[in-house]
Amino acid sequence: MKHFILAVLTILPLGVWAQDNTWEKPEEEEQTEVTEKVNPDAKYLRGAVPMVDGKIVFSTTVKAPGKSARQVYAIVKQYMEKMTREKNQLSSRIAIDDSVKYEITGIYDEWLVFNSSFISLDRTRLMYALQATCSDGQANIILTRIHYLYDEGRNAQRYKAEEWISDDEAVNKKNTRLLPISGKFRRKTIDRKDYLFNKFETLLK
Repeated sequence: MKHFILAVLTILPLGVWAQDNTWEKPEEEEQTEVTEKVNPDAKYLRGAVPMVDGKIVFSTTVKAPGKSARQVYAIVKQYMEKMTREKNQLSSRIAIDDSVKYEITGIYDEWLVFNSSFISLDRTRLMYALQATCSDGQANIILTRIHYLYDEGRNAQRYKAEEWISDDEAVNKKNTRLLPISGKFRRKTIDRKDYLFNKFETLLK
């Protein structure tokens, strides 16, 4: 009997033994290590904030299949007007509304929150122009003229985006992470831009 057991153990596949070896990393642990290696700042690094003629300009073309210029304009206008009345808005308004050229521009002054807790609130006023030019089947959206008013209750600091969230001002030289102060402005501004552009995508699809 003893010899029979030894014979069986000898012919068992090596994979059976590998499953019980302590040196073999569990799949869950390997996934955790991969996740930890992902850079949370990756999408915000160099190239994420485009410069055009020395100015920061975010732009996108949103497709609106089957919709006329008038229909696209009506949808975009409705949302841009709605934006001016949202809770985070301060003195936002529609500055240009051309129903002939199907163009609309809003000037927005809103709160951009970095961190909010029971005992503290870190935020800045974000000001920018949002322009939309509508045509058959699409809308060209531009977000530009960005500037900030930070800590106005104690020691007000004004920043132009070009001097504060550009690649040179907000990203380290190795292009591996955002800088602590200007970086948080860059991150939240990109997040806000992404939200708005995605919103137009949803409304016009």
